[in-house]
Amino acid sequence: MPQSFSDPRRLGPRRWWALGAVSLAVLAVGLDGTVLSVALPTLATRLHASESQLQWFSSSYLLVLAAAMLPAGVLGDRYGRKRVMLIALALFAVGSAACAASSSSGGFIAARALLGIAGAGVIVMAVSALTVLFDERERPKAVGVWAAANFLAIPIGPILGGWLLTHYWWGWVFLMNVPVTVLGFVVVATLVPESRAVRRPGLDPVGIVTSVAGLVGVTYGLIEAGEHGWGTAGALLPIAGGLALLAAFIAWERRLGRRPGGRPLLDLRLFRSASFTWGVILAAIAVMAMIGVLFTMPQYFQGVLGTDAMGSGVRLLPLIGGLIAGALPADRLVHAAGAKLVAALGFALIAVGLLLGAEMSATSGAGSIAIWMAVLGAGMGLATATASSAALSELSDEHSGVGSAVLQAVNKTGGPFGAAILGSVLTSAYLARLQLVGVPAAAAHLARESVFGGVAVAQRLHSPALLHSVRAAFVHGTDQALVVSAAIALAGVLLAILFLPAARLSADLRPSGTESDVAVST
Repeated sequence: MPQSFSDPRRLGPRRWWALGAVSLAVLAVGLDGTVLSVALPTLATRLHASESQLQWFSSSYLLVLAAAMLPAGVLGDRYGRKRVMLIALALFAVGSAACAASSSSGGFIAARALLGIAGAGVIVMAVSALTVLFDERERPKAVGVWAAANFLAIPIGPILGGWLLTHYWWGWVFLMNVPVTVLGFVVVATLVPESRAVRRPGLDPVGIVTSVAGLVGVTYGLIEAGEHGWGTAGALLPIAGGLALLAAFIAWERRLGRRPGGRPLLDLRLFRSASFTWGVILAAIAVMAMIGVLFTMPQYFQGVLGTDAMGSGVRLLPLIGGLIAGALPADRLVHAAGAKLVAALGFALIAVGLLLGAEMSATSGAGSIAIWMAVLGAGMGLATATASSAALSELSDEHSGVGSAVLQAVNKTGGPFGAAILGSVLTSAYLARLQLVGVPAAAAHLARESVFGGVAVAQRLHSPALLHSVRAAFVHGTDQALVVSAAIALAGVLLAILFLPAARLSADLRPSGTESDVAVST
């Protein structure tokens, strides 16, 4: 029978094993996204995919992922978070197998959409589990482990995916998710306790429709802005429509919450807490700053240095090492100095690493790149663990599902937003420096599209001068994008100092008394 408990440490060491199970589930989801980027050239040939279809291979997943965040949170609070995670893991295995079995672009896009639904369930329930399993003192360390699992997929995906694409059938890059997901399913089923809200939240169909449609609109518009620029109607109209729907969602939730017996999807009292509100915002800002490196450096490694996907993944390892080094001691630093100072320090290190990276040239050595990426990673680990813990510390067990969904929805929207901004900066700086005098019109058009197109044109024309121009122009664009990312990180420093509470404060929603308002089955 479900039982209530106020101290998660009553689970003993089992809660750390449960965290390992949750982290494994998160790693399985993360691998899928990084592997796809490596597999796109192969998929274009095998599935006869157009450029538009290739974009939708990624966009369909991101759109559905954003749309499913809040519904996943309320379903977990209502029916059981462990149950929702297990269903999501099973769906993720099915979706991965469907990707490998796809014989057409349409079938592959449908499989990616299924993975988006499953990914939302895994991601939201993983964060919710941290709230249930760990108290405020231990939560920063737990969030650090969770963050490390999130980012560990960044180098592992390209390394393993590149090796599989080189030696085996392309479908294995998706089938490899199946055993990882199955293992995650088994250990979650064995080690993670079930929990749900005692007062089941309402399903709130109006709230679900407006929040889903709003998140889809904003995310789709940001994706379009990243692909085609900010001035296009295809970007501005969905963003404007999405923001209007999200405003309508908030107004409806406020109205529903004031009704006697009203059961809104999202309890807006959460945002009375500065720790929750600014923890959510700062976690998204950290992602926006980080996306500059994830967006530019794989292209730099492959387009400028000439490495393959595996080599690119290996060169990202210092970033992951730094992230782990920053995330794991975050709890001790927060205990000693407070969340405000530790978050500000994390963002400051991110800015320092990015500004060092902005000094990079086409001939920069591997050692210098590894150093600034490690500094950046350490800052990212500190900032992410501290900001996320600040938000989660203000969630009662009762609201951990929906609260975690808000954190992740804002976080996942920050990625496309940052990519759109930094993609525009990189493209404009690249085109401004690119020298195409005397290059045929068709070849010049291809060179303007991307650094890879420029390198291909230079090699086809046997033009060392053009090759140098392409690579120098892209490095200039990369440097500019990293400077903008550093500015975003410096904004994080300022916001953390001004608004993030120095210490975790008690939230209005935190249950009082000796028992938390959550049902837990052990």
